[in-house]
Amino acid sequence: MAWFLNFYRCVRCRKMWTDEWSCTCDDECPHCAFRDMTPFNSEDLTELIVEESGKFVVLRSSEQAEDDPDYEELGRFPTRDAAKDFLRSYEPN
Repeated sequence: MAWFLNFYRCVRCRKMWTDEWSCTCDDECPHCAFRDMTPFNSEDLTELIVEESGKFVVLRSSEQAEDDPDYEELGRFPTRDAAKDFLRSYEPN
């Protein structure tokens, strides 16, 4: 399932916040409770490459993810470029 880091700015109190979710959905301002705020930007976190013990680990949000991304490891690679190449050719089932 897709996973996003959404960036919000409240039109009422002007405060900013972020929230991770499985879509780029509207949110309620945690500062003043103003509703239906649409993200002004979103970062796709569905697939990640993280460095761990000198290897580059490819992670993908689980298809069963609901309240958190529940990342599954797809592979470990010796270089970031090798991990990127894998992701470019990867096709989920």
